[in-house]
Amino acid sequence: MSVRFSELDGARVGVWGAGREVGSFADQLARRLPSARIVAAAFDTPPTAEARASLRTPAARILSAENAVAGLSDCEVIVRSPGVSAHRPELRALRAAGIPVTTATALWLAERGGSGVIGVTGTKGKSTTAALASHIAGAAGLTVHLAGNIGVPALDLLDREPAELTVLELSSYQIADLQNGPEVALVTNLFREHTDWHGSEEVYRTDKLRVLDLPGVRAAVINARDEGLTAVDPDVEVTRYGQPDGWDADARGIVLRGELVMASAQLPLRGEHNALNICGALTALEVIGVTVPALPEALRGFGGLPHRLQTVAEDDGLTWVDDSISTTPESALAALASFPGRDIVLIGGGQDRGQDYAELARALFVRGAAVIGVPSTGPRLIAAALAAGVPSARALVAADLPAATALARAVGSPGSVVLLSPAAPSYDNYRNFEERGERFRALAAAP
Repeated sequence: MSVRFSELDGARVGVWGAGREVGSFADQLARRLPSARIVAAAFDTPPTAEARASLRTPAARILSAENAVAGLSDCEVIVRSPGVSAHRPELRALRAAGIPVTTATALWLAERGGSGVIGVTGTKGKSTTAALASHIAGAAGLTVHLAGNIGVPALDLLDREPAELTVLELSSYQIADLQNGPEVALVTNLFREHTDWHGSEEVYRTDKLRVLDLPGVRAAVINARDEGLTAVDPDVEVTRYGQPDGWDADARGIVLRGELVMASAQLPLRGEHNALNICGALTALEVIGVTVPALPEALRGFGGLPHRLQTVAEDDGLTWVDDSISTTPESALAALASFPGRDIVLIGGGQDRGQDYAELARALFVRGAAVIGVPSTGPRLIAAALAAGVPSARALVAADLPAATALARAVGSPGSVVLLSPAAPSYDNYRNFEERGERFRALAAAP
């Protein structure tokens, strides 16, 4: 059941979880629909004072997960934080009772409609691709909003003048129960991730790809090079990039139908995967009707995003690169490929989501790279590296990130790249990948 933000006037609303989206929703509700009110809020752990304050309603009942179903059953709608799984049995029970469960992003899309919206998703590359599409559209002279997981929460756009184009980054957490889609849906890639939230790899795939079949979606833009997407054939207009008859990347740079448009040396981002992200952004803009401005001029000033193959220090001949956003083995493989001919010291490991490190380990061996494993999956990564043939002197376990950076200084040699590309989430030791990346930056800069 699709629910629009404006339809909440006078409603009794429940929320589950906190964070940027819920805070944005509570703020907009208090300012725009004061007769609506949040009457109950469920949390998996006791909420902080900051989380309580973000609800903008001190009188709201605070519920634990155990009593959430009973405590939220008198609500007319429930808005969940994206981090709260849509597949939880409690939310299933509430939906079965006829209570709509939605997100702030879904409320905005239902209110705004998908026309003039590019929705970008994918296991990896969605933030960079969304930012690229926004930047290029701006260079073309359009007014652009960038929102969702990147930029501002979607509901915050209610405070802004309508733009000619909105680029919306969508995670699988948001897509899982989305009822309205963007005009153009772009999928960068698809491989195993977030199985704890979705319950299985199959459900993750289904939840991710349902964006292509939502009401309002006119066209799909799909990465032709991604094996996980080759069989995807939605019932809408489909344009694929990363193949010879469209926008593609090869050793020369960015090409359009075989003709070189932008040389590799002119690309603002390192790595073939980022060249394909540029191709995806260009394709989506063309599909939605934007005339692509001249390259490379349209990409001038685009410096990439924090914690994505970001050089954070250079000392004693070592180059320190923060790729903390890397939460899968596939993204770490892409990071390795971004430094051809360079000696690599990889720091990897993090929250255990059942990652398979065999392919990454083989790539480390072929590259002659060193690898240092940190908790929690570091020991598994090192075991895989040793099994693949990486010498024991270059496959080491560290107790934590400070110990890993100290080992990297000892193992690395002048010209080496010390690459934090963990191939795992950060939540076992850090609040998020940003905090992990900032810690690495500080350690890299330390004498």
